[in-house]
Amino acid sequence: MKLVKRLALGLVVVFALFYMITRPEDAATAVEGAVGAVFGATEAVGRFFSSLVT
Repeated sequence: MKLVKRLALGLVVVFALFYMITRPEDAATAVEGAVGAVFGATEAVGRFFSSLVT
């Protein structure tokens, strides 16, 4: 099981590096979208807890 996880992680890293090298603009757009989603989720959780307090 550990070997499968390590292999899957290695494949993801290799794919990400290949994607960044061959299509840097698209990779930057994907990262911007992911970061935006994380910030949006964090903001939503903050609003949720704020509404619980008030």
